[in-house]
Amino acid sequence: MKNYNIRNLRDLQAKKLELKVDFTLKQAMLKADAKAYIKQFTLGAILKKYATPNNFFKVDDKFNISGTFLSLALPFVMNKTIFRGAGFLTKAAVGLLSGKLGKSLDAEHLSGIYNSVTSWFKKRKDTKSKKFVDYGIPPDSETF
Repeated sequence: MKNYNIRNLRDLQAKKLELKVDFTLKQAMLKADAKAYIKQFTLGAILKKYATPNNFFKVDDKFNISGTFLSLALPFVMNKTIFRGAGFLTKAAVGLLSGKLGKSLDAEHLSGIYNSVTSWFKKRKDTKSKKFVDYGIPPDSETF
């Protein structure tokens, strides 16, 4: 137990106010620290930290997460959408080919494909020659 040197009512009120201010400051610091601690484990913070092409998609040449994922997901998606009514042999061939294709794709290939597809849909700027802009200065003025 702490021993406070309190002799009268004024000392008691001052100590009470001092302890209340100290309590509120510590409470605010704890809340801020807790928010910062929890914020580092949100989905956005984790993606920002780990979902870069160097850290996430290709750890080394043999371990390629995006290629592994695509080699598993692409045959499934192809057989469920495009080749839904196909026979067993067609689905097996599509599964093998799309699995090999998915294994060869990595983050650089995917970003290149995405950029080329989005460039098809972007508006192109007109390359017309710019017209002369007249600022109202007469040609025979002394500003030339």
